[in-house]
Amino acid sequence: MTLDFYRQPIDFSDPNGLAHLFADLPAGPAGTAGVVQGLLMHEHVAPAYGVALSDRQHAEAHIRSAARMLQSIVTHDPRPLAEARPARERQVGVCRHFTLLQVAMLRSQGLPARARCGFGAYFEPGKFLDHWVTEYWNEEQRRWVMVDAQMDPRQRELFRIAFDPLDMPQGQFLIAGEAWALCREGAADPQAFGILDMHGLWFIASNVIRDLAALNNREMLPWDGWGAMVMDDRKIDLELIDRVAALTRAPDAHFDELRAAYRDPRLAVPATVFNHVLNRQEAA
Repeated sequence: MTLDFYRQPIDFSDPNGLAHLFADLPAGPAGTAGVVQGLLMHEHVAPAYGVALSDRQHAEAHIRSAARMLQSIVTHDPRPLAEARPARERQVGVCRHFTLLQVAMLRSQGLPARARCGFGAYFEPGKFLDHWVTEYWNEEQRRWVMVDAQMDPRQRELFRIAFDPLDMPQGQFLIAGEAWALCREGAADPQAFGILDMHGLWFIASNVIRDLAALNNREMLPWDGWGAMVMDDRKIDLELIDRVAALTRAPDAHFDELRAAYRDPRLAVPATVFNHVLNRQEAA
């Protein structure tokens, strides 16, 4: 039941009328990660490739669906997706876009996959930075395997990655619920979690809600805000986030509860969300 839920492209991971673009892609997590890396450019890592982004390219980071990403990619360059684009001509996004596009590709191949929202420990020493990764189901090993599809050779060098991003070891990426639990137990400092000048328990709580949405197949932009998300630690509904964090730490064991929790209007993605980067309400 749980695996089937994550096997079918749906909503943002649905390529819609562009599914044929996936027909000749290499199969599996390694092959799809390589394709994604040849198609996308991270908005904030572009300078490491010698790329200066235009306003149009920056705007691409606000695209929400895989279908719209694909349409933009092939409009600019109609070649097969497996042919890597020059760095300066790649579709611009952030970690969430790398993850979503890989999830869409893996699901198109019948492999259960899902996006996870949390924090990476490998970008800055002593910090856990806002990040998204892919989980796919390894049937042979009977486990979910975590993949960072963003980590191409240039970024592995840039961030001095010494582990395999196709099978990430425990502790390198903390799902938001794990980060929340550590901070609530006093085992970690909430100020170590966030991005740019935004850190703290409120940021972790918001990512717990984003991870819940992703586990319900709604992979929102990292800067989308809605419902119970707040920007003040004193206003967090601690009991609510405690409960959601516990469910997201063991989503397969609590799948029915996870689905039920998402029906809470404080947690479910509404028709419109607030884009904090563009400072406006947008259709979700």
